[in-house]
Amino acid sequence: MRWAEVPAPIDPLGVAVDDKGVCSVRFGGAPGPTVPLSGALAQAADELERYFAGEPVSFGVPLSVQGGSAFERAVWWELWRIPYGEMRTYGQIASSVGEPDAARAVGVACNHNPLPVIVPCHRVVGADGKLVGFGGGVWRKKLLLELEARVRIEREFDFS
Repeated sequence: MRWAEVPAPIDPLGVAVDDKGVCSVRFGGAPGPTVPLSGALAQAADELERYFAGEPVSFGVPLSVQGGSAFERAVWWELWRIPYGEMRTYGQIASSVGEPDAARAVGVACNHNPLPVIVPCHRVVGADGKLVGFGGGVWRKKLLLELEARVRIEREFDFS
Protein backbone atom coordinates (compact mmCIF):
# COMPACT_ATOMS: atom_id res chain seq x y z
CA MET A 1 0.00 0.00 0.00
CA ARG A 2 1.18 3.51 -0.87
CA TRP A 3 -0.22 6.47 1.07
CA ALA A 4 -0.74 10.15 0.32
CA GLU A 5 -2.31 12.88 2.37
CA VAL A 6 -5.04 15.06 0.89
CA PRO A 7 -5.98 18.35 2.58
CA ALA A 8 -9.66 18.65 3.45
CA PRO A 9 -11.84 20.94 5.56
CA ILE A 10 -12.71 17.93 7.76
CA ASP A 11 -9.00 17.31 8.57
CA PRO A 12 -6.51 15.72 6.20
CA LEU A 13 -7.47 12.46 4.54
CA GLY A 14 -5.05 9.59 4.20
CA VAL A 15 -5.57 7.91 0.84
CA ALA A 16 -3.97 4.57 0.01
CA VAL A 17 -3.63 2.71 -3.27
CA ASP A 18 -2.55 -0.76 -4.18
CA ASP A 19 -1.85 -2.11 -7.67
CA LYS A 20 -5.57 -2.06 -8.56
CA GLY A 21 -6.72 1.32 -7.22
CA VAL A 22 -7.71 3.22 -4.10
CA CYS A 23 -8.06 0.74 -1.25
CA SER A 24 -8.37 2.96 1.82
CA VAL A 25 -9.41 6.45 2.89
CA ARG A 26 -8.72 7.47 6.49
CA PHE A 27 -9.81 10.51 8.44
CA GLY A 28 -6.93 12.29 10.18
CA GLY A 29 -4.32 11.77 7.50
CA ALA A 30 -1.94 9.05 6.39
CA PRO A 31 -0.80 6.63 9.10
CA GLY A 32 2.81 6.70 8.01
CA PRO A 33 5.18 7.82 5.25
CA THR A 34 3.64 9.19 2.07
CA VAL A 35 4.70 8.94 -1.56
CA PRO A 36 4.55 11.50 -4.39
CA LEU A 37 1.21 11.67 -6.18
CA SER A 38 0.97 9.65 -9.37
CA GLY A 39 -1.52 7.38 -11.11
CA ALA A 40 -4.65 6.48 -9.09
CA LEU A 41 -3.28 8.35 -6.08
CA ALA A 42 -3.03 11.58 -8.09
CA GLN A 43 -6.49 11.03 -9.56
CA ALA A 44 -8.00 10.41 -6.11
CA ALA A 45 -6.33 13.53 -4.70
CA ASP A 46 -7.58 15.62 -7.63
CA GLU A 47 -11.15 14.32 -7.33
CA LEU A 48 -11.20 14.81 -3.55
CA GLU A 49 -9.80 18.33 -3.85
CA ARG A 50 -12.46 19.20 -6.44
CA TYR A 51 -15.16 17.65 -4.23
CA PHE A 52 -14.11 19.77 -1.24
CA ALA A 53 -13.86 22.85 -3.49
CA GLY A 54 -17.58 22.47 -4.19
CA GLU A 55 -17.72 20.52 -7.44
CA PRO A 56 -20.35 17.77 -7.54
CA VAL A 57 -17.75 15.12 -8.35
CA SER A 58 -18.69 11.64 -9.50
CA PHE A 59 -15.61 9.77 -8.34
CA GLY A 60 -14.10 7.85 -11.21
CA VAL A 61 -10.84 6.77 -9.63
CA PRO A 62 -10.31 2.98 -9.80
CA LEU A 63 -11.19 1.31 -6.51
CA SER A 64 -9.73 -1.79 -4.91
CA VAL A 65 -12.14 -2.96 -2.23
CA GLN A 66 -10.54 -5.55 0.01
CA GLY A 67 -12.46 -7.58 2.56
CA GLY A 68 -15.98 -7.12 3.78
CA SER A 69 -18.74 -9.69 3.93
CA ALA A 70 -21.10 -10.20 1.02
CA PHE A 71 -23.67 -8.10 2.90
CA GLU A 72 -21.17 -5.28 3.52
CA ARG A 73 -20.13 -5.26 -0.13
CA ALA A 74 -23.79 -5.07 -1.18
CA VAL A 75 -24.30 -2.12 1.18
CA TRP A 76 -21.16 -0.38 -0.10
CA TRP A 77 -22.42 -0.79 -3.67
CA GLU A 78 -25.74 0.83 -2.69
CA LEU A 79 -23.86 3.68 -1.00
CA TRP A 80 -21.86 4.20 -4.20
CA ARG A 81 -25.14 4.62 -6.07
CA ILE A 82 -26.54 7.44 -3.86
CA PRO A 83 -26.43 10.59 -6.02
CA TYR A 84 -24.48 13.65 -4.93
CA GLY A 85 -26.51 15.82 -2.57
CA GLU A 86 -29.10 13.13 -1.80
CA MET A 87 -29.60 11.00 1.28
CA ARG A 88 -31.01 7.59 2.10
CA THR A 89 -32.00 6.05 5.41
CA TYR A 90 -30.40 2.95 6.86
CA GLY A 91 -33.74 1.21 6.37
CA GLN A 92 -33.89 2.19 2.68
CA ILE A 93 -30.42 0.77 2.12
CA ALA A 94 -31.37 -2.40 4.00
CA SER A 95 -34.43 -2.84 1.78
CA SER A 96 -32.42 -2.17 -1.38
CA VAL A 97 -30.03 -5.02 -0.53
CA GLY A 98 -32.92 -7.39 0.17
CA GLU A 99 -32.71 -7.31 3.97
CA PRO A 100 -35.50 -4.93 5.07
CA ASP A 101 -35.01 -5.67 8.78
CA ALA A 102 -31.26 -5.07 8.73
CA ALA A 103 -31.03 -1.29 9.25
CA ARG A 104 -28.64 -1.72 12.18
CA ALA A 105 -26.46 -4.06 10.15
CA VAL A 106 -26.35 -1.39 7.43
CA GLY A 107 -25.01 1.00 10.07
CA VAL A 108 -22.27 -1.48 10.94
CA ALA A 109 -21.44 -1.92 7.23
CA CYS A 110 -21.24 1.88 6.86
CA ASN A 111 -18.85 1.98 9.82
CA HIS A 112 -16.67 -0.64 8.10
CA ASN A 113 -16.63 1.27 4.77
CA PRO A 114 -12.94 1.39 3.78
CA LEU A 115 -13.49 4.32 1.37
CA PRO A 116 -15.47 7.06 3.15
CA VAL A 117 -16.27 10.17 1.11
CA ILE A 118 -15.55 8.31 -2.16
CA VAL A 119 -18.12 5.64 -1.22
CA PRO A 120 -20.51 8.11 0.45
CA CYS A 121 -21.62 6.51 3.71
CA HIS A 122 -22.15 10.06 5.01
CA ARG A 123 -25.30 10.20 2.84
CA VAL A 124 -27.07 7.65 5.05
CA VAL A 125 -29.20 9.02 7.89
CA GLY A 126 -31.59 7.74 10.53
CA ALA A 127 -35.24 7.01 9.73
CA ASP A 128 -36.24 10.39 11.17
CA GLY A 129 -33.58 12.20 9.15
CA LYS A 130 -31.23 12.59 12.11
CA LEU A 131 -27.50 12.43 11.63
CA VAL A 132 -26.68 9.29 13.54
CA GLY A 133 -23.46 7.33 13.52
CA PHE A 134 -20.46 7.98 11.34
CA GLY A 135 -17.02 6.41 11.65
CA GLY A 136 -15.39 9.80 11.15
CA GLY A 137 -17.61 11.52 13.72
CA VAL A 138 -21.05 13.03 13.27
CA TRP A 139 -19.49 16.50 12.96
CA ARG A 140 -17.73 15.40 9.77
CA LYS A 141 -20.92 13.85 8.41
CA LYS A 142 -22.73 17.13 9.03
CA LEU A 143 -20.04 19.15 7.22
CA LEU A 144 -20.05 16.78 4.21
CA LEU A 145 -23.85 16.91 3.92
CA GLU A 146 -23.86 20.71 4.31
CA LEU A 147 -21.24 21.02 1.56
CA GLU A 148 -23.27 18.88 -0.82
CA ALA A 149 -26.55 20.63 0.03
CA ARG A 150 -25.01 24.08 -0.52
CA VAL A 151 -23.49 23.06 -3.84
CA ARG A 152 -26.72 21.43 -4.99
CA ILE A 153 -28.81 24.49 -4.09
CA GLU A 154 -26.37 26.85 -5.80
CA ARG A 155 -26.43 24.72 -8.97
CA GLU A 156 -30.21 24.28 -9.06
CA PHE A 157 -31.17 27.88 -8.39
CA ASP A 158 -29.84 30.98 -10.10
CA PHE A 159 -29.29 33.59 -7.39
CA SER A 160 -27.98 36.30 -9.73
